[in-house]
Amino acid sequence: MKEYMQVSSSYDALADEYVAHIYHELEHKPLDREWLARFSAAVGTPGPICDLGCGPGHVARYLHEQGAQVLGMDLSPRMIEWARQLNGGIEFRVSNMAALEVADGIWGGIVAFYSIIHLPPTQIAAVLRESWRVLRPGGEVLLAFHVGDKVRHIDPRDCSRAYA
Repeated sequence: MKEYMQVSSSYDALADEYVAHIYHELEHKPLDREWLARFSAAVGTPGPICDLGCGPGHVARYLHEQGAQVLGMDLSPRMIEWARQLNGGIEFRVSNMAALEVADGIWGGIVAFYSIIHLPPTQIAAVLRESWRVLRPGGEVLLAFHVGDKVRHIDPRDCSRAYA
């Protein structure tokens, strides 16, 4: 649980700078947009799709623009504040992906774009089991993550260079 609190407080501290650099990133990522559009079409109307680790809500917004019923969840209260401010008409909640406060089998899809990278390796299986629990039978999952073996830590006091 300590790891989750560190992630939450770090993203709370970095939120304003992170939003300034990340919120419009999909405009420059045609492959990500294509994957998200295909994902939205594959899930279809059984929704909702949960954007797990939604940050400022840019992925949720894109899915919503594709016609998906979507909601976003993030561990950082400050990120959820930004998501709500920037994306009217979409539901956003503070939540821990390791302990989702939703009923079994409720979601038609889960998208986690670059959010599972914050999990300690020992927690990945538990989070995937929790995702499986809340996913409807036949539901879809789209995970995006970085490839490589480097671990990058950003000091919140030096966040302006983190996204340069």
